[in-house]
Amino acid sequence: MPDITWEAPFCGEGNNCFRIGTDAEGNAYIALNGEEDRPLTDSIEALRTLIRDVKAGKADHLL
Repeated sequence: MPDITWEAPFCGEGNNCFRIGTDAEGNAYIALNGEEDRPLTDSIEALRTLIRDVKAGKADHLL
């Protein structure tokens, strides 16, 4: 596993916590808090796009 720098957990309602991390090679990671050994991986730009789209309401239909 690469050397990932994890941010503090982000917890929504009901304690659904996840963490976002990055590595020195430009990859981004999202994992459930406590399950950082099984992250989803993509580029940092893909993570930025995901966050922008969520903030813009483009994922509201999934909630």
